[in-house]
Formats: sequence, C-alpha cells, structure tokens
Amino acid sequence: MRKTMLSPKSTELVEASLPAVAAAIGEISKLFYARMFEEHPVLQRDLFNRGNQANGTQPQALAGSVAAFAAGLLAGRTPDAMVRRIAHKHVSVGVTPGQYAVVHKHLLGAVAEVLQVSEDVAEAWSEVYWLMADTLIGMERFLPRGWEEHRVIARFQETDDVVTFVVRPLNGPVPPSSPGQYVSVQVELADGARQIRQYSLSGRTDDAVQFSVKRDGEVSNHLHDEVSVGNVVNVSRPSGDVTLLPGDGPVLLASAGIGCTPMVAMLAELAAVGSPRQVIAVHGDRDQFTHPFRADLAQLVGKLDRGQAHVFYERPVGEWPAERTGYVDLAGIEVPQDTTAYLCGPTPFLQAVRAQLLAAGVADIHYEVFGPDLTR
Repeated sequence: MRKTMLSPKSTELVEASLPAVAAAIGEISKLFYARMFEEHPVLQRDLFNRGNQANGTQPQALAGSVAAFAAGLLAGRTPDAMVRRIAHKHVSVGVTPGQYAVVHKHLLGAVAEVLQVSEDVAEAWSEVYWLMADTLIGMERFLPRGWEEHRVIARFQETDDVVTFVVRPLNGPVPPSSPGQYVSVQVELADGARQIRQYSLSGRTDDAVQFSVKRDGEVSNHLHDEVSVGNVVNVSRPSGDVTLLPGDGPVLLASAGIGCTPMVAMLAELAAVGSPRQVIAVHGDRDQFTHPFRADLAQLVGKLDRGQAHVFYERPVGEWPAERTGYVDLAGIEVPQDTTAYLCGPTPFLQAVRAQLLAAGVADIHYEVFGPDLTR
C-alpha cells in the first residue's frame, strides 16, 4: 500500500525546517538542475524546456510545488489539484518512473549542500520527496501517454504571430481528447536538440487534431518558420486536467492573449451541443489585430441562446467602448456565484481574475497555464 503520510519524526523535522527550505529553495533548485544536467545532459537537451531553464521559471515552479506539497502534508492533506497538473505535464513530455530516482539524488544533494542540514533532516525531506514522487507515479500510471507521427494537412495564419496547424496521424485514429486539453509537439532543432512544447487544442475533427502556436521561443519559432503543409511532426496523446465539466450551471471562459485557445475549444463544444447553459466569454488582448480567433469568438457565442462575450483591448484600434479598454475587469459583468470558471493566460491575468472572482463569491475556479505554474 502506498504511503500517504509523513512519519511523526519526519513531520516534526520538516515543520521545523520548512521556513529555511522555503527561503532557500530557489538556490536549491538552481544547484539541483545544474548538477543533474551536468551528469545527464540528455535531459536538458531533449526533455526539459531550455527557455524556462534559462529564465529561471522552471526552478521557481519546482520550488513552489515542493514547498506546497510539504505544507500540505503538515496540514494533513495532499494538494491534489497541483499534483494532477504536474502528473499531466510529466506524461505529456514522457517522464518515466525511473527518472524520479535521478531527481532525488541531485535534489537532496543540493538541499544538503545549500543548508548544511543534519542527516535526520535530510532523511525527512527525502521522505517528503518520495511521498510526492510516489503520488505522481501512481497518477501517471493511469494517464494515456505516447507519441505518434502526424502529417500537417493545413496551416492557417490567425494573427501576425499566431499560426494554427491541423495535423493527422500517419497511423491509426485520432486519440480521444476533451476541450481544454493540450498536446506536446517535439521538434529537432538546428543544434540537434529534440525539444518539446505543449500547445492547447484549439479544435478537433474526427480525423485530425488542431493546435495553435504563438511565436515565442525556439520551438514555436521553428514551427512558424520550418513546418509547412505536408511535413511530419511528432505529437503526443492529449493531456491536461482542466477540461469542460458537465453540468447545467453558468460557465465563465476567461482568457488573455494566446490563452484563448483552450477557451475557444470549450466554447466550440458548448455551441456544438446547443448548450442551454449561461455562457460568459471574456477575453483580453492588446488590440483587435493581435486577438486570435476574434471572429470565432463572436460566431460561437452567437450560436448560444444564453451566450455573451466581453472583450477588452489595452490599446484598441479605432473606436472602442471606454469600459472595455484596458485590462480585463469583471466589475461590470454579472457573474453568478454558482458559476464554474475556467481561466487561461499569463500569471498576472490569472491572479487578478481569480481574485476578482473570489471577491464576487465564485469559488469553483479552474485555470490552465502555459509553461511552469508560478500562480502559487
């Protein structure tokens, strides 16, 4: 039976050392990754996002997840939503159970070096790590994984910096997916690295998969510049735990920038079934020309009897309502307290909209992030 609680001795030691570990975990994470990549350079080249390593967001995300998991254990609970999110991300890039031992070796070595902790404290944090790792391994065992070559059958320019790709598996049917999920795309770059990025599904047919890519980083730039109709790309099975849930209550779909992609997929599903639910679609962007799927948003909302759209532009072109100029602000939008809210966009947007929803009494909030989760 999988262990789910810290031992009494470890609980005491982790509780006493958590403030010190939390304060130093950024330094710990950087040392951990440096040591691990030195011993296993293939992980940096072919698994971990090099851009997120360079800008420091991946170490920050690790810091947040380890500290949050330890704090949850001390409070007598497992942070299930956080762990589910990590499990889906791991499966989408092909993390294997054996790699957890590699992480353990270098992470605990970094803790010991940075904090000069006693052997007992090191063992207590080792226990925290393996509780988290075993929880993830258990979840990942039941999630679909695997890669399949897909041929690009269509490519559409949504905006100057957003391209939509429609791809079809070379062998076998399109795997099942849910609105809100994403796929990983692996490409071979000029230096031989096989880097992986995730892109939300922005549409689906019976025999093809659609995802949209904003020009932002080496993999996205490669897809924009090098991948055309007829080319073959390596695509994972769909992953992601933020999906459109069944129900008959109100739904809020709030996004900013390229965060509109999973929201458009959810909106398309609601429109396709003629949902009678109240659907509130909210989007924020720089202006009309940077707004991907602008026409789709209006068209899909128009198909819903109880649909409404609220679009905010920071610097609108031409005439635009003053109350819809600037960042997304829910103050002028009536959002019922029993709304199920789905959010996707940059971290500041997620934090601001979540705070507005909580202040309005909306508690059922789900969010998706692109890249490491820094919202904690």
